[in-house]
Amino acid sequence: MRNYPGLFLLLIIGLSACISPDATYSKVAPGIWRGALELEHFTIPARKKKEVTLLYDQIKPGELPFNFEIKYLDNDRFYVEFINGSERIRVDSIQYGRDRSLARDTMNIWFPEYQSYIHAEIRGGVMQGYWRVLTREDYQIPFYAHAGRDYRFTTMEKKPLADLSGDWATFLGVEKTDEDPERAVAEFKQDGNHLEGTFRTETGDYRFLEGTIQDRDFWLSCFDGAHAFLFSGAVQGDSLQGEFCSGTHYKTLWTSWQSDDFELTPLDSISQVKSGQQLSFSVKTPEGKEIKYPSSEFDGKLKIFTISGTWCPNCKDELLFLTEFMKENPDLANKMAVVSFSFERAKDESAANMHLIEYKKKLNLPFDIVYAGVARKEVAEEFFPALNKVISFPTMVILDKNDKVLQVHTGFDGPATSRYESFKKHFADLVNSALQ
Repeated sequence: MRNYPGLFLLLIIGLSACISPDATYSKVAPGIWRGALELEHFTIPARKKKEVTLLYDQIKPGELPFNFEIKYLDNDRFYVEFINGSERIRVDSIQYGRDRSLARDTMNIWFPEYQSYIHAEIRGGVMQGYWRVLTREDYQIPFYAHAGRDYRFTTMEKKPLADLSGDWATFLGVEKTDEDPERAVAEFKQDGNHLEGTFRTETGDYRFLEGTIQDRDFWLSCFDGAHAFLFSGAVQGDSLQGEFCSGTHYKTLWTSWQSDDFELTPLDSISQVKSGQQLSFSVKTPEGKEIKYPSSEFDGKLKIFTISGTWCPNCKDELLFLTEFMKENPDLANKMAVVSFSFERAKDESAANMHLIEYKKKLNLPFDIVYAGVARKEVAEEFFPALNKVISFPTMVILDKNDKVLQVHTGFDGPATSRYESFKKHFADLVNSALQ
């Protein structure tokens, strides 16, 4: 088993955690915590042990920090909110108990829709454990957290060299020689040392990123139970140069510059239905109901078919958008037929179907979600051979009442992006026009 940061470090930090002695709670300390995933093992050289308090207030290489809040419903029941910029993710699936062999409290915080969890041993104002992803083999990242710390990366306030607010043309994967870099647009908002934003790509966005800029250096992170994103970079003249890590399994370099004429490929023009071909399928829901298309079940309705996956936060954003639209427009919803085809990382179809039942219930989806295969783009292309290609989860296909394809929409500009509101309006206009 991997070693975690030294006990002396935890003790010093634990003593400095801001916990009220008068707080009334029966389990873990309430309020804001600063958590971190240790993507790279951090050690303090022996000669610098006296500087441990100072070092701990600085930014450590390979540390992905995030914030969460413990909120009690009563003296015994609580939930956790994970914070990324303006986003708060409430998690209620919590197991709390006492490990008698270790003589300490332990807690599992589950993200059931993503089949991952945080395991933590608790000692007063300190947590220590790991984040584990069940759909990846032996995928486990050390985790630690400290109560009463409301900063994300650092408490330092070095004067920023520049204001990064605005849109930045971006290439991801610039170090690769065997393939073209991925095009993206970085959207940043800066307020003093505080930095927020996201990266829009042609396959989706990097959701809510939050961080800091200190002098010429900056950092952004996001942890939502599915992804652990860490962006680091520096201002280099008129450009930005940086590194991106996704958990411990992926790392790449990126560069950005400000440009008025840099555009991503329109998301409605990337994938198309092949000329002369028609979508068709025959599947069963996790509950055993058969769904066929074409069939009378879909006659006279606007049809929306999504290529999705429960492991994908962008897909979840899209499904929640469709759910909200249908609930806010019941007259239109009655004239729509929506099916979400989920490509899963589960080991077998039975396990995938059990997970889909829980996923649909948790998200309160008003439409069917069905298992369509394993989570690979080539499998999605085999399932929908009428499409010329599938490059992204999610992908949404919209057909009118007469089975004419109105749009194939690749990726999803979610609520973290500047394009979300315009997408909502475009979708509403499209549906209203098609159902007139």
